[in-house]
Amino acid sequence: MISCDVVIVGAGPVGLFQVFELGLLGLHACVVDSMPVPGGQCMELYPDKPIYDIPAVPVCSARELIERLQVQIRPFVPEFYLGETLTTISRLESGRFKATTSAGTIFDTGVLIVAGGLGAFSPRKLAMPDIDSLEGKSVHYKVIDASQFDGKDIIIAGGGDAALDWSMALIDRANSIVLVHRSNKFRAAPAHVRRMRELCDAGRMQFFEGDIVGLEAPQAELKWVRVRARSGVVQRIEAEQLLVFWGLHPALGPIAEWGLQLEHQQLAVDAATFQTSTPGIYAVGDISNYPGKKKLILSGFHEAALCAFAVKEHLNPGAKVNLQYTTTSPIMHKRLGIEAGSNEEPASTEVGPAHPERASAAVSDF
Repeated sequence: MISCDVVIVGAGPVGLFQVFELGLLGLHACVVDSMPVPGGQCMELYPDKPIYDIPAVPVCSARELIERLQVQIRPFVPEFYLGETLTTISRLESGRFKATTSAGTIFDTGVLIVAGGLGAFSPRKLAMPDIDSLEGKSVHYKVIDASQFDGKDIIIAGGGDAALDWSMALIDRANSIVLVHRSNKFRAAPAHVRRMRELCDAGRMQFFEGDIVGLEAPQAELKWVRVRARSGVVQRIEAEQLLVFWGLHPALGPIAEWGLQLEHQQLAVDAATFQTSTPGIYAVGDISNYPGKKKLILSGFHEAALCAFAVKEHLNPGAKVNLQYTTTSPIMHKRLGIEAGSNEEPASTEVGPAHPERASAAVSDF
């Protein structure tokens, strides 16, 4: 059993910043996330899209934000358990929690903080017979390695940012790209829609309005995709690779079984402490709900700061928790690995998954 001060569920931007705020108060965190790499929905949905509302950072991509947060938390040496889902929790005689993951990892923790965004999520999949044998080979719901599409005939299905982003990102790699969407109205950024239409006008890609109704894959190799047009006519489009970007199914997953008070599929919290209906369990980020809640990364950072102080008080009942500033506090400087009087950045301590064999990518690859 692994003993720690806090287990954080979710390694998105708010979960990572929660590590930092806890670390400033001298609390050690273990982070559990079902994804194989840190980043949460940022990395899953829009890794290379610009973010403009992070204080003092005029613009950065989601990927850059996650990388910077990982650098920021290095001094506190958090332990990451990636590719694992926290499934069950129970109260120990000591008043602490026993928390178990899908991989069999067991924690003895004083506090649980749920920072899981909208909870667990999975892609909306194409419902076709025998498609399982094609998934990961010629049918994909996300791009892991863009080079696998070099020189290929590709169909991209979807009308959101992910579909259009990857259409443009792969335009110089693929032999051909056909974008298929059920209508000529898109949910993507207007600039991306304009760019897609420009590429179609230039003959560099095609757009087909219709629905995918079948796949032809002799010997488990995709050859044709059947698409029904608005007229009802079914057309066979040659394709070696099919990328489907139809969005995600959000779900609370095991969290829904923990007996916590829910409001609109979110965890109800006290806006002063971010504690849920169960003492010792807190929630920050998109998964939390309180009057005036705004689902912004910026708001999540604020929640993480207040939550950290509440957690410190919970773990040290009766003790005074002093507010100290990173600009002047020797204690803060020591925790950050900064020498007295130094203007240097915090010490760069490498951080990686507690069990790297369970993750597809090392956390220290910044």
